[in-house]
Amino acid sequence: MANKSVFASMKGPLSPAGTARNLAGAPAYTYSDGHALAQIAMTGTFGRTVYQDPMQELSRTLGLARKVDPSFLAKAAIYTRKQGHMKDMPALLLAVLSARDPILFRQVFGRVVDNGKMLRTFVQIMRSGQAGRTSLGSAPKRMVANWLIDAPDRAILQANVGNDPSLADVIKMVHPKPGNAAREALFAWILSKPCDIALLPDNVQDFLRFKKTGKGRLPDAPFQMLTQLDLSTMHWAQIAETASWQMTRMNLNTFLRHGVLALPKMRRMIADRLRDPDLIARARVFPYQLMTAYQAMSAEMPEEIREALHEAMELSVRNVPKLQGQIVVAPDVSGSMAGPVTGYRKGATTATRFVHVAGLVSASVLRRNPQATVLPFEVTVRDIRLEPRDTVLTNAARLAALGGGGTNCAAPLEWVLEKGRTPDLVIIVSDNQSWAHSKYGNRGTVMMQAWEKLKQRNPKARLVCIDIAPYGTTQVKDRADVLNIGGFSDTVFDQIAAFAGGEMGPDHWVGQIEAVEV
Repeated sequence: MANKSVFASMKGPLSPAGTARNLAGAPAYTYSDGHALAQIAMTGTFGRTVYQDPMQELSRTLGLARKVDPSFLAKAAIYTRKQGHMKDMPALLLAVLSARDPILFRQVFGRVVDNGKMLRTFVQIMRSGQAGRTSLGSAPKRMVANWLIDAPDRAILQANVGNDPSLADVIKMVHPKPGNAAREALFAWILSKPCDIALLPDNVQDFLRFKKTGKGRLPDAPFQMLTQLDLSTMHWAQIAETASWQMTRMNLNTFLRHGVLALPKMRRMIADRLRDPDLIARARVFPYQLMTAYQAMSAEMPEEIREALHEAMELSVRNVPKLQGQIVVAPDVSGSMAGPVTGYRKGATTATRFVHVAGLVSASVLRRNPQATVLPFEVTVRDIRLEPRDTVLTNAARLAALGGGGTNCAAPLEWVLEKGRTPDLVIIVSDNQSWAHSKYGNRGTVMMQAWEKLKQRNPKARLVCIDIAPYGTTQVKDRADVLNIGGFSDTVFDQIAAFAGGEMGPDHWVGQIEAVEV
C-alpha cells in the first residue's frame, strides 16, 4: 500500500505549477514574450522602483524587443504611444526596430515620433548606444531630417525647448536640407547663426521684438519660450487666457505664483475651463493626470480651483463601465506600492505612487458601481468603509492612506471565500509582487489556488488583474476566465467591461496590439 501521507487524494482542481519566481522570490507565472513586452511597455518609465533599477528594466525590455517578431515590435511602439501615451518606451522600441527591420521602421516612424519632444527622445536613445548602435545610422538620420524639413513652424518651435539633446544638436547631427529660404532661416536662428529676420515666422519675429522692447501684446509662441521673458501679472494672465486644457492643468501652481489666480475673473475662467466636459473629452484626460495635478497643488491654491479639479475627475471617469452582478475590486496597499508610479528619478520624481493609482481605479469603479465591494489588501484585507457618493479623489486618497505591510495577492480572494461570497467579477490592482502567504505549496501560486476554489462556487466568475508595475510576472495564469492587463490609462476600463461581458478573451489585450495596422 502506498504511503497515504505522500499519495493522498487531492481535493479540488489542480492549479498549474508556477513557471517563475517574481522579484520578491515567490512563485509566479510568466507571460508570453508578446504579452510581457506589452506589459512592460505600458507601465515602464525607467525610474528606480522598489524591486528593480532602471538598468534591469532596460535589459528586460531590450531582451523582449529583440525576441518578438519585428511586426509586433512596430505595432507595440505605435500602441504604447497612441493608446498608452507613453514617451520613453515607444521611442526605445522604435530605436530597436530601426536595426531589426529598417523598412518597418520607416513605415511607423511618423506615428511614434509625433512631436518634437519625441524626436529628441528618440535621438537621445539612439545616441546612448543602448539600442545597439551609437550613431543614428542612415535610415534613422534620414527620417529625423525629413521630420525637421516637413514639420510645421509651430512644431519646430516646440521642439526647440529642452536640452540633451537640444534641437540645435539634432540639426547639427542630421544636416537637414531645408526646402525653402524661410525654413533655412529658422534653422539658422535655432543654431544661433546669422539669418534674415524678415524670413522667420511671424510669431518668432514678434517674440524677438517683444523680448527686445517688452512692449505690446504677448507673441503667439510656445509657453516655454514666453517663460524666458520678464513678464507682468497681466502678461501671465494673457498666457492663461489662451492656454489649452492640459497646459492649464500642468501650470496651476505657476499661475498662482504669478498672481493670475488672485484675479477673480481669471480664477473663474480657469475653474470653468478645468470642469468643461467638452474640453476634458477633447484633451483625452486620464484620471491619473488629474490626481497628479491635485496632489501637486500648492497649499495656497484657491478652493474654487480645488473644487473644479474634483468636478473634472468626476467627469473623466464617466467612461468607467457599469458592470453587472456582484463586483469586488481590490487595490494592493502594501509597502511595495508606496513607490512613485514613474519611479525615482532625480529632479523628476512624481508625488503619485502606485498605491494612488490602485486607489484611483478602485474609487472610479465604486463611483460607477455603488454595489461593488472594495477590499484593500496587504498581508490581509484592510477594514475600511467607503461611501460611493464621496468624490473619486476623496476615496482614492483614503485608500492610499492605508499603505504598508507585506503583499498577499490571494488575501481578497481568501476573504471572499471565508465570507461565503460568490462574486461575478473580481478586479485586482497590484504590482503582483506577492510573497507574504501562510504557505506556498506545490500546486501553483496561492492566489491561483484561491481562484480555483472560488470558481467552484461560481463557475461563471471572471478575474481581471491590472498590473501597474513593469516587473513581468503574474500571480494568476492567463486563461478563458482570467485577464492580465498592464497599464493605468483609461483604456483599461473599456477592456474590463468587454471582458466582463464576454466580448473578449484573455488574449484580446495583446490582440489589440496585433490589430494595429502598419
